[in-house]
Amino acid sequence: MSKIDTLLKKALDGERLGLEDGVALWESNEIEKLGWAANQLMEQRHPEPITTFVIGRNVNYTNICDTYCRFCAFYRAPGSKEGYVLPNEKVFEKIQETVDVGGTEILMQGGTNPDLPLSYYLDLLREIKKRFPSIHMHSFSPAEVMKIKEVSGLPLEDVIRQLRDAGLDSIPGGGAEILDDRIRTKISKLKGSWRDWMNVMQTAHRVGMSTTATMVIGFGETLEERVTHLLRIREAQDETKGFLAFIVWTFQPDNTNLKREKLSAEEYLKAVAISRIMLDNIPNVQSSWVTMGPEVGKQSLSYGCNDFGSTMMEENVVSAAGTTHKVNNNLAIRLIREAGKIPAQRNTKYEILRIFKDGEFTERDFVMQN
Repeated sequence: MSKIDTLLKKALDGERLGLEDGVALWESNEIEKLGWAANQLMEQRHPEPITTFVIGRNVNYTNICDTYCRFCAFYRAPGSKEGYVLPNEKVFEKIQETVDVGGTEILMQGGTNPDLPLSYYLDLLREIKKRFPSIHMHSFSPAEVMKIKEVSGLPLEDVIRQLRDAGLDSIPGGGAEILDDRIRTKISKLKGSWRDWMNVMQTAHRVGMSTTATMVIGFGETLEERVTHLLRIREAQDETKGFLAFIVWTFQPDNTNLKREKLSAEEYLKAVAISRIMLDNIPNVQSSWVTMGPEVGKQSLSYGCNDFGSTMMEENVVSAAGTTHKVNNNLAIRLIREAGKIPAQRNTKYEILRIFKDGEFTERDFVMQN
């Protein structure tokens, strides 16, 4: 039995893989074998052949940011004529459009805007919940939360509790990139340490909020750093059990100040498979069709993903880096069926709202062009 076969058998038997094991998986070229094992592990956890998706919208409420990440094509520096903060009425309009097509989730994210006080976020969340009590606010990445904390001068837990009480339901995992300070310093020295990102997540978990976790590969990180990232997520999940899902994607270098070769679809699928194999305590692995495209997103459903993510009505951050894949509800349903799965709409808590039978599509599909 080869080393890879031994490691995959170990994982399939319920044993945990460590740092050296993970590196060995990444060094392997047997991508289909990794995908097969990851799919087996996914089916152990999700025996029904169902692939879920959520109908949601990204609302980029501000592009003003003082973190200056080298890999971001979206942000504008404070004082820039191209900087903006969306008027509240525009935010409400975008949410109404989402609700009108059966959407349940708002992923509100922006830059780390030093001019917005805590009261801005609290007032906006309260107004949103007053108008749209059923919408799930899956919003504000850890970097944004840390900026809100910095501007307010309050302890992190106080800030998160106030946001939660005003209407923040869960926190997305954006900004994790690679949870290793060597690479973080190289690509985004002002974004904070990996521990800062994790502190936000673990604090949110302690006050009863769920979050997601992410990883972006292709910054020039080592294989050891990729595996360390996964192990840090796994260790935190052992402690708090607050991560509902994990999402990995590849760095999109176009229009950014960080020049790297774009990773291949095979490298992405390998990352998806290894994530499922290593993260034995996170229930859901989400496909990243936004960056990889619909067809690769479909393939990922055979590499350990059980979820197709959001049929986003709008996405400006990745789009700014030259990646403009758009998927509407009906296309998502078709792609899931082509992968041999049964499509189902879920909410942010991964509760199934509706299963689509053969030949059935949504009453309205949508695709918003930016």
